[in-house]
Amino acid sequence: MQNAFKAALKAGRPQIGLWLGLTSSYSAELLAGAGFDWLLIDGEHAPNSVQTVLTQLQAIAPYPSQPVVRPSWNDPVQIKQLLDVGAQTLLVPMVQNADEARLAVSATRYPPAGIRGVGSALARASRWNRIPDYLHQANDAMCVLVQIETREALKNLPQILDVEGVDGVFIGPADLSADMGFAGNPQHPEVQAAIEQAIAQILSAGKAPGILMANEQLAKRYLGLGALFVAVGVDTTLLARSAEALAARFTDVTTAVDNNKSVY
Repeated sequence: MQNAFKAALKAGRPQIGLWLGLTSSYSAELLAGAGFDWLLIDGEHAPNSVQTVLTQLQAIAPYPSQPVVRPSWNDPVQIKQLLDVGAQTLLVPMVQNADEARLAVSATRYPPAGIRGVGSALARASRWNRIPDYLHQANDAMCVLVQIETREALKNLPQILDVEGVDGVFIGPADLSADMGFAGNPQHPEVQAAIEQAIAQILSAGKAPGILMANEQLAKRYLGLGALFVAVGVDTTLLARSAEALAARFTDVTTAVDNNKSVY
């Protein structure tokens, strides 16, 4: 068993990603062929279920893009279900301290290393027990990314980084800026200083720093500082803004469309 995303982070190869919130296997497959290294299937803020996560994992599977799944919470029961349907890399939200980071890691490991429930006969992840020795290989294939999004988490970052099994730490700029008193303004100088300091701490601990930033200039700055997994856009935003821009270009058009010409 292999985890290409985990291997890329360990090798220090920057991975460029896109956020998926449309909960659609069709759009997930479309974007899987667009050239991104990884795609984040969001179960925290998008209305995804285990079933919709499953269909998106199936849609992405034939493509080079690697899926990362964000559960709605640091919940071992939910994590168990996501792993069983085939998730190997998780982005666990709102991790505040080392104990919560340890819980996230433990939820991804079979006993005695962790608390993941054993149900491989029902699991797509094991190909329904067709993968030889799955129960003994699965733990090493798991990639755990924890999300720090508050001042408390920043304060506890050194202890979080000491947790064995944490492969990367993702800085959540939206929640962090809100917690710091600058809601809606992740580009505030104080927020930027906190992000840059966190990236340096994560790198010095030998872990992979990550972030979501749709601002191209800032995304490239974070990459230059050493961020290794950077999401540079969100599918819902791309669709909404592109659709609005297209509609706006025709708001003053009063002539009828020539039906004899292709609309494409």
